Amino acid sequence: MVSDTVSSEVMRFDILTIFPGFFTGIFEHGIVRRALAEGLVTVEMHDLRAFTHDRHRTVDDRPFGGGEGMVLKPEPLAEALAGLGIAPRAERSSRSTTLAPDQDNGGSFDSLRSAPAAQDDRFVEEPGFAGGTRVILLSAQGRPFTQTVARELAKLERVVLICGRYEGVDERINELYCDMELSIGDYVLSGGELAAAVVVDAAMRLVPGVLGNQASGEFESFGVADAEIDSDVEGVPRSQHGAGGLLDYPHYTRPAEFGGLRAPEVLMNGDHQQIRRWRREQQLRKTLANRPDLLERAALSAEDRKLLGAIRRENAGD
Repeated sequence: MVSDTVSSEVMRFDILTIFPGFFTGIFEHGIVRRALAEGLVTVEMHDLRAFTHDRHRTVDDRPFGGGEGMVLKPEPLAEALAGLGIAPRAERSSRSTTLAPDQDNGGSFDSLRSAPAAQDDRFVEEPGFAGGTRVILLSAQGRPFTQTVARELAKLERVVLICGRYEGVDERINELYCDMELSIGDYVLSGGELAAAVVVDAAMRLVPGVLGNQASGEFESFGVADAEIDSDVEGVPRSQHGAGGLLDYPHYTRPAEFGGLRAPEVLMNGDHQQIRRWRREQQLRKTLANRPDLLERAALSAEDRKLLGAIRRENAGD
């Protein structure tokens, strides 16, 4: 059995792709570049063509049953995964992952491979399993990639991302090796490389130490609820609300007036309680307007529901 254990404490991303040069510029800017430079995370690209054995370095072939397009062959992918020390999923099943307990959800991590979008997407490690590796196939057929998934991936030691191309990847690679299929949206890309960059960026920024202010990863769209936040500075009233699955509130900075519009006075009066209430109301307004589906699973207090009811009545009167 090939072990998939990573001894380093630095979070590691491995990306399997036929276009390793695609990522050259993407990871040379901003927070990703700084995280790499400081050794908080590592990102390695692996060219699938290096794991072929014919003169043409063939990675694809026609699909069985006919049809348009080509399919990535299983042999180069399996060899690349073996080269990374990744055993088939069945050999890693003793360290499988289970769905976090929740109101109506339960079961094994395998059940998440085809989980509908409406299902809770949280997962946690089983007792005795520290860190670990996850193999993820980036695919338009995957379950939605969310902030919750990014938060859980950030707890792992290693994430291996397989970038599909053409009509996709031979399904046997998915069945034999992949812990999860992920999609970054309801649209089709030319390949999984853009999706891989999105997953790396979203998960990496939640690794401790990557953000200059770690609370930035809590007070933002799709962030955790107030009850899960413990980053208050002692003696300083917190003027933010944890998102609790909602969208973020609008932000303003100097100058106070721009383009004939003035920043809301409530943000400049120093009253943290008023600021907190205003920001929560704006979160609810924006979520109701742009993503009402999020309200179904958001962590809403009785005060939130009261505010939301008032907003709905206000909108109905327009």
